[in-house]
Amino acid sequence: MSRTNLFFAAVILLVAAMNTPAAFQDKKAGKQNPPVNTARNNDSAGNEIGAAVIPATTDPSYVIGPEDVLDVNVWKEPDMTRVVPVRPDGKITLPLINDVQAAGSTPQQLASAVTERLHKFLTEPQVTVIVTQINSQRVFVVGEVLRAGAFPLVPGTTVLQALASAGGFTTFANVKKIHVMRTVNGKHIEIPFNYREVLKGDNPDQNIKLEPGDTVVVP
Repeated sequence: MSRTNLFFAAVILLVAAMNTPAAFQDKKAGKQNPPVNTARNNDSAGNEIGAAVIPATTDPSYVIGPEDVLDVNVWKEPDMTRVVPVRPDGKITLPLINDVQAAGSTPQQLASAVTERLHKFLTEPQVTVIVTQINSQRVFVVGEVLRAGAFPLVPGTTVLQALASAGGFTTFANVKKIHVMRTVNGKHIEIPFNYREVLKGDNPDQNIKLEPGDTVVVP
């Protein structure tokens, strides 16, 4: 074999030797890569994040509230069909009939009210109301917590679970003086919550179920 052929053979062997470990490492790394996690995340209280914005059509008794988003569908009337938010005053605005009170009604009750008012303009209107976002069902955690803010209210959420959703306390939190602010018949009340007592089981009744609009205050 000539010197030229020997040189090219040596180069080929060198390139092969350099590529083999890289390929092996890539293959090995590929085996170690975890599968993509497509599951929905849970918050620290074990509640599924985003569960509170699931459409409420599965619950016929759901009561519409301010800031909810509604899909008002009028069959065969695309110009009348709208996706509308419920205003802070509890009303929505629709073509022809203008303002309609939505808050305080179930989707079926609102559909009936819209149908009745549309009779003046349409023949046998058929109206369906779907709650696409439940934004009125929220609670708030403020004060000495790691993640203060608004959180979706999953049915049955307790004070402890709301605090867990907020990431726990800062080092300055007075966990014995926590309280829940709630509005009842237009009046603001404070419900005390002693974190240490509840954890010890001394006063479990303080760990109440929260209601929409409640604010948990951690001083």
